[in-house]
Amino acid sequence: MIKKLMRSLREYKRDTVLTILCMVVEAGMEIMIPFLISVFGKAVNAGDMGGVYLYGGLMVGAAIVSLLAGMFGGKFCASASTGFAKNLRKDMYENVQTFSFSNIDKFSSSSLVTRLTTDITNVQMAFMMVIRMAIRSPLMLIFSIIMSFVVDTTLPVIFFVSIPILAGTLVIITRMVFPIFRRLFKRYDALNESVEENVKGMRVVKAYVREDYETEKFTAVSNDLKKQFTKAERILALNTPVMQLCMYGALIAVVGIGANMILHTNTTLQYTDLQSLIMYSFQILMSLMMLSMIFVMIILSLESGRRIVEVLDEKSDLVSPEGAVTEMKNGDVSFKNVSFRYSEKAEKNALDNVNLDIKSGETVGIIGGTGSSKTTLVNLISRLYDVTEGSVTVGDVDVRDYDIEVLRKNVAVVLQKNTLFTGTIADNLRWGNPNATDEEVEAAAKLAQAHEFVLARPDGYNTMIEQGGANVSGGQRQRLCIARALLSKPKVIILDDSTSAVDMHTDAALRAAFSKYLPNTTKIIIAQRVASVENSDKIVVMDNGKINAVGTHDELLKNNEIYREVYLSQNKGNEGGNE
Repeated sequence: MIKKLMRSLREYKRDTVLTILCMVVEAGMEIMIPFLISVFGKAVNAGDMGGVYLYGGLMVGAAIVSLLAGMFGGKFCASASTGFAKNLRKDMYENVQTFSFSNIDKFSSSSLVTRLTTDITNVQMAFMMVIRMAIRSPLMLIFSIIMSFVVDTTLPVIFFVSIPILAGTLVIITRMVFPIFRRLFKRYDALNESVEENVKGMRVVKAYVREDYETEKFTAVSNDLKKQFTKAERILALNTPVMQLCMYGALIAVVGIGANMILHTNTTLQYTDLQSLIMYSFQILMSLMMLSMIFVMIILSLESGRRIVEVLDEKSDLVSPEGAVTEMKNGDVSFKNVSFRYSEKAEKNALDNVNLDIKSGETVGIIGGTGSSKTTLVNLISRLYDVTEGSVTVGDVDVRDYDIEVLRKNVAVVLQKNTLFTGTIADNLRWGNPNATDEEVEAAAKLAQAHEFVLARPDGYNTMIEQGGANVSGGQRQRLCIARALLSKPKVIILDDSTSAVDMHTDAALRAAFSKYLPNTTKIIIAQRVASVENSDKIVVMDNGKINAVGTHDELLKNNEIYREVYLSQNKGNEGGNE
């Protein structure tokens, strides 16, 4: 895990190394000062003014060097830790962009947000503490103990009595608290999911006056998070009093025994030596306190690191093959004995033995009830999923043999709930073609019946779209998304119920424009309204993951019961004024 995370350090390795060097210098200077105080005191007692000036100057120099090393160490550490977090966040985000739908299904969006924010912050803090305190504190601890033996060979033995007690306490705390942190981050995911769901569905919440219910739901998750955190912190809090009891006990023992040795025994230990030992005792105590803080932070970050590596290690199960096809000759689409299921654990196929041929330039309607796998069928064309059995070809080439980017640029998909992003209308349309001219943008908008309402806005194509397209209606959003798809000049365009929010007149105008201006583009239209597909070259009727019938409107109306029932029910609705 550590090796995987450290790959994101990259250009910040230099700052990391410089931080460590600065910490070594700072620790070395701080360790030397108590020793210099001891020899300075002996020079004073001996009346050696040369020694007084020498050791006094060395103490001042050590303090200045320690100060400078600490300042530069902090600067390099800030650069290294924030840069590491930036790279780690970038690496995670880039990997998420490669995920197929099946990969994304393994992670909830709220969990990915937590991993990209809270988890990376935890790892960043742990990294910062490791390259500063985890270098400085062990050095301080080890060399303070060594230097204390240089001053006196007897008293420092007292420190070793407390070390096994502290080590045992840390081991017990680790075993108790780590499982709690694992549960804790799952609750973080649930909390973010509650917030995300509520914000996205705010209109529904307001419409049904469910604010109190949503507040209670959020409070329940938040309280559970507090409970788990409190439990973990309560256990971690045991570390500090145990450590302080051991170390202050050792310090009192050093002072008491040392004072007794100076006053009542024949010893070479002097008062300045005892003073140095007390300073080393404080350094040992502070080092152990810092190590304790590092220990807590590392425990917290280990679970975060594991969750981050899960995302980094996740590989897309849909990749371009070696020697991938990079050109699509036409928009012919063919399904040959296609069966598909979303996972190996699925009880049955979502699609079962589908055979269908669509010629380039044809307009094909797909109709069927909810759950009949209409969307699943078209998702296989742009290879959002791979078939379980059989094959799907576009332009007489198996979609698995194409370069994925080439395939998806040539097979444009417009969903019913397509998303617009923050930016201008023109920026959103250019997602289909970043290099499109203003004239091309307007032409696509006209074809999608969006040009008029765009010009009706004060800023026209420079109108800012709010997050998620909140400042445009559902029908306007769908037309902009259609225009965006058209800008890519695809060989195949799939409209997945993407005119459901537009009126009948606009729907008809869209179909007429497509027929006139896109004669060579294969047009696949999934719709709930028969009127949206009745003029298609052929209509596919889906039922329970299978193709029930294929034919023209007149043929199906005459020979297919499912299609006839849908048509008659919708016509009755029109006659009753409900459409």
